[in-house]
Amino acid sequence: MRHNILNLIKSAGTNESDYKALEDIFTLYDQLQFASDIKQMSGDIFNWLNVTFKIDNVSIALFDIEKNNREDILIHGDQFFLDDSLSFFFIINTHTNLNAIVSFCATSKAHFDLINKNYNIIESAFFQISPIIQNGIIKKNFIESQSLDSVTNVFNRHYLVENLNKQILLSGKEYKQIYFLMVGIDHFKAVIDEFDYDIGDRVLVELAKVIHANISEFDMVARLTGDEFLISVLSSSNEHDIINIANKIIEDFSKVEIKVSLIPEQVLKKTACIGYDVYTYSDEKSIDTTIKNADIALYEAKNKGRSQVFNFNDMKEEDTIDLF
Repeated sequence: MRHNILNLIKSAGTNESDYKALEDIFTLYDQLQFASDIKQMSGDIFNWLNVTFKIDNVSIALFDIEKNNREDILIHGDQFFLDDSLSFFFIINTHTNLNAIVSFCATSKAHFDLINKNYNIIESAFFQISPIIQNGIIKKNFIESQSLDSVTNVFNRHYLVENLNKQILLSGKEYKQIYFLMVGIDHFKAVIDEFDYDIGDRVLVELAKVIHANISEFDMVARLTGDEFLISVLSSSNEHDIINIANKIIEDFSKVEIKVSLIPEQVLKKTACIGYDVYTYSDEKSIDTTIKNADIALYEAKNKGRSQVFNFNDMKEEDTIDLF
């Protein structure tokens, strides 16, 4: 590929079409340098392929070698596969566990021949932009490692609180009340003692899925330590809605079956409790205090049994919570 772009530079002095191709490549290169993230970069790459070579069918994805999974960043046009007779692909190696693959497909044999004839130009372009894409992928990986829980892929507590404070600051008094729900699995330690940490992680992943299925796209969820998840509800300030959300999470999670062995087939079913408190914009109580109150309410819910919901404001003086 380095050889291709050197030849292109060499011939650009006397060949007008090669000069135009080189100009297009550096236009893409300059544009990508101003992209804010890997998604915007992917959109710029698609636009370049579409305008320059009339390519409509494009897929850009990240592959995690360690986890053996794929994250689609951009999909445009008709579905195709890498081994299709009209398809092309290019791999961008970051020398980490994350690599990118840009694949695209011609619409006809004549279109394929046209792309194939000019493939050295596309390879030269990808060679030139690879360092920018690599940096974009590494940046994305770093941000996610700092903000996401590695097991469940939900936010961590620090990111949720920091992001929430920014939203409140920017929105002024729009969020007059924010409910915080603390979700904890009943007797989670018994799962680790009876099985292992892999089964424990699967239980956590299933709970994260149930939580996401029952909250709005405007709400946020974070995993704290162990089995505890924190939900900030921005989509509603109605306590009746909050109680319904909590009960639905508890109900749906109690139905989840997790296979722990195949022969003999065994399934594990768990329950959860939820404690909650409300942050009011005009109060002196901080978000951190509200989260602590929700945590206290969770422990009180667990003291009352399985599958319980408890409001911190229902605490009585005689209630005692052993947090340590």
